Amino acid sequence: MVSVAGKSPLALLHGWAMTPAVWMPLRAALGDIACVAANDDPPPQGLGTDDAALSAWADSLAPSLPPASTVVGWSLGALLALELARAHPARVARLILIAATPRFVAAANWPHGLDAATLAAFVNGYARRPAITLRRFLALQTLGDAAARRLLPALEAASVTHEKTAPPRPALINGLNILATADLRPHLAAITQPVHLLHGDGDALMPLAAAHWLAHTLPDARLTVLDKRGHAPLLSCPAECAAAIRATLTLGVRP
Repeated sequence: MVSVAGKSPLALLHGWAMTPAVWMPLRAALGDIACVAANDDPPPQGLGTDDAALSAWADSLAPSLPPASTVVGWSLGALLALELARAHPARVARLILIAATPRFVAAANWPHGLDAATLAAFVNGYARRPAITLRRFLALQTLGDAAARRLLPALEAASVTHEKTAPPRPALINGLNILATADLRPHLAAITQPVHLLHGDGDALMPLAAAHWLAHTLPDARLTVLDKRGHAPLLSCPAECAAAIRATLTLGVRP
């Protein structure tokens, strides 16, 4: 594989409870564009439950990125990518964000998120019944996608393995806490890198309205809406995602 225009490979940041295997269909569709899974390691333990947790995670990851990287983030990985661009601008030249949001949970002043009670149920459920809760979280990602029937097995195959009798993983608890508490809305003006947003119009986990809000709020952003797709278009329509990414990288065109 070769990098784009002689630059560093794409740095891929996957979502909660997933492994780098989730990128395999997209990497195959990208062909000769070099990629590297950048967040193989889970969030550092003991980070707390506020924006400092996300910031500390970005700080720990930034030294491993080549200067002026193109960072591709999905779901929780997109939230991490935004924080990397804000806190370490020399490391990030461009963002490509799939199913992104600046705040995962809905609030009185943020209607574009997951219901707080729903996420709290996931957090509490994972502590008590991790295997069942993980499957429910994956199933939610398939809603609104034309390929939902085949998408759940693909998500399960790319997720962390979790036996019914295994205890919850501290790293995954930390990841859920980041989803429940992080809010990057006050910091978006500092993210001046070009941002390309890819978002399924049927995403039930993260509403399309969050992507529209980001596209209008970030200093330099554009949005590609994926028709009849849910929260995981990198698995359900990798060729379409790859075409949008390749056009941005090689042609610099607006979709």
